[in-house]
Amino acid sequence: METLEPILAAHPFFAGMQPSHLELLAGCARDILFENDAIIFRQGQEAKLFYLISNGRVALQLFADRRGPLNILTLGEGDVLGWSWLFPTARWKFTARALETTRAISLDGKCLREKAEADHEFGFQLLKRFVLIIEERVQATSAKLLNVYER
Repeated sequence: METLEPILAAHPFFAGMQPSHLELLAGCARDILFENDAIIFRQGQEAKLFYLISNGRVALQLFADRRGPLNILTLGEGDVLGWSWLFPTARWKFTARALETTRAISLDGKCLREKAEADHEFGFQLLKRFVLIIEERVQATSAKLLNVYER
C-alpha cells in the first residue's frame, strides 16, 4: 500500500517537518478529486478537513445576501485550503468551489487534533504553519472587502 508521506514531505507547507510528524500527518490523509464547479465546503457548515491542492484551482467565496458569492481568493497547486477545522466546534468561514477539476490531499481535522493533543511538539509545528495561512486569508479578505466597498 502506497503512503502519502512522500507527497506531504515534498509540499512547501510541511517543509522542515520531522519524519515522525510527517508519519502522523500521513495517517490522517487521503487523495481526493473534485470535479469542475464542485462545492468543496460551504460557509457555515461544520469544518472537518483541510486540503493541500495538488493541481487545479479553487475559489474561496464569501456569500453576501444582496451580491451573491464574492470571490475572495483563488488557490491553486501547492496552496492550502481550509483552517477552520483547527477548532473542534468550527464552521467554515468561506465557501470553496472548484473552478476546474482539482486533485488534492485531504487531511482529517479530528484525527490531527487528537494526534496534536498526544504530541504537543507536533501540534505546535502544525499550528505555527496554520497561523500564517490564517493571516494570509484575513489580509486577502480585508483587501477584497475594501475594494468592494470603495466602489
